[in-house]
Amino acid sequence: MLKEMLARKLLIPTVALLALSLIYVLPETKKDFHEQLPQKLEYINTDVDTHVIYLLDSYNMLGRTEVVVSSNQEIEQKAKELMEILIKGGTGESKIPSGFNSILPSDTRILSIKYEEGLLKINLSKEVLDIRAELEEKMVEAIVYTLTSIDEVKNIILYVEGDILTKLPKTKINLPSTLNREFGINKKYDMQTYKDVNKITIYYLNKYNDNYYYVPVTKYVNDNREKIQIVIDELSSSHVYDGNLMSFLSNNAKLLAVEKTDDLMHLKFNSYIFSDNINEQILEEVIYTICLSIKDNYDVKEVVIEVDDKEVTKKVLKTLE
Repeated sequence: MLKEMLARKLLIPTVALLALSLIYVLPETKKDFHEQLPQKLEYINTDVDTHVIYLLDSYNMLGRTEVVVSSNQEIEQKAKELMEILIKGGTGESKIPSGFNSILPSDTRILSIKYEEGLLKINLSKEVLDIRAELEEKMVEAIVYTLTSIDEVKNIILYVEGDILTKLPKTKINLPSTLNREFGINKKYDMQTYKDVNKITIYYLNKYNDNYYYVPVTKYVNDNREKIQIVIDELSSSHVYDGNLMSFLSNNAKLLAVEKTDDLMHLKFNSYIFSDNINEQILEEVIYTICLSIKDNYDVKEVVIEVDDKEVTKKVLKTLE
């Protein structure tokens, strides 16, 4: 019994001494850990951003998606990085999202890029023309739409080995010497006559796995109505132009009035534009298909959507890219 009591008396101070040792040892260990942590993280590059790019989807249409690029770049550097992503097997191929592919031939080299007052001049090697005939025009569309997604770039001159590209060699399509979004993208022709042709670019939705993305389609139609009216009618139609494309705008949504000033467009809708009437909410996908379409068809800076003379949403078009 005496031995057990003695053992207990000795055990209590021993445990207390051990606890005190841990109190002093662990903070030092924790301190050492935090001192080492920044050394391991200092090499991580956080100087990145995302940027819009137009790549081929599984339907051989150009889709609007985003890729990671370096931030705080000069315009020429940003253009070069985006072009490298457009080249098959290029240095930027790893940045391409699932479901998309580059379009420029793999051996294409960027010989020079020069920017000046809204105009970007890009000189490519002759290998850029080694592309299938059915993708020849889409390749130009991808370059134009990708590079004009840079805010400062309004026009592009495309050179091949120092000469301005004015005709595509396989399809014999003539190109304007200065290119911009007037050139169109994913072109569709729905005409009965060559008279009174209206050209409208409309953004639809497509889906890869669980991710939606936007697909612009430039349509040529015999329809003299205001372009925004055609856009809304197309997006609210129960029959979308291509089977793989879709729109979330209700069939019952009606554009009641349009007011346009130099920089601003007001659109007045009935309440069927809402996805949630109680909270008066419009689906983001509906807002984007409308606003992206307006951005490509009109020279305005902002879009306001109203229902019953009440402003529901306002978008600055510059922020969409």
